Amino acid sequence: MVARSYDQYDGVTAAVEVIGERWALLIVRDLLVGARRYTDLKQGLPRIPTNILSARLKDLQEGGVVQRVPLRHCGLVYELTEVGRSLEPIVLALSRWGVERLGEPGAEDLTTADGLTVALRAAFRPEIAASATPTDYELRVEAVVLRVGVGDGSLVIHQVAPPAPPVAGTVPEGEPDVVLVAGRDLLRGELPRVAAGDPELAQRFAGSFALRWGPRSPLPAVG
Repeated sequence: MVARSYDQYDGVTAAVEVIGERWALLIVRDLLVGARRYTDLKQGLPRIPTNILSARLKDLQEGGVVQRVPLRHCGLVYELTEVGRSLEPIVLALSRWGVERLGEPGAEDLTTADGLTVALRAAFRPEIAASATPTDYELRVEAVVLRVGVGDGSLVIHQVAPPAPPVAGTVPEGEPDVVLVAGRDLLRGELPRVAAGDPELAQRFAGSFALRWGPRSPLPAVG
């Protein structure tokens, strides 16, 4: 049973009735990164009331988008069904559309690990990274730290801080090739700064993502 009916018969209406409620798409966004326990979802969406999170998860399960499954060493987790995973290109397209409309962040606006992960996936340019030597970057945006592997046309992202749930994968061992630091304005044009590593490799990072700072903007050093 859907949470709300608009009494209209078309595809957009049918989709909105399943994923159009407040917070629903953000839950889907986070689950696109990996399976999550209830506490993980609450940590990634700290402003959502617990009763609303429970209600949205129930709605998404009834809509066939999310399922709850046991996972070794993690107990019960929520994950996307095949139907839910089919939303990925739609969510990535929404991210690209929304980034172009970002205003200045508010005082209470948060950068979350899952939100930044999806934004980078949406902005990735595999055709540019196709000829790049595989490079391991560490990207620090306030409290969020990601290890971002770019090269051979592929993108791999691991969450370091806040710590990713065990079901999201392990963090690469060893030191990154390049360390980049940025603020919340990263997605709307703030240049990441080079804290450590080869500036030329850092420049390749800039060229691998279709963000406002673009591939030709020089990356400044920290300090």
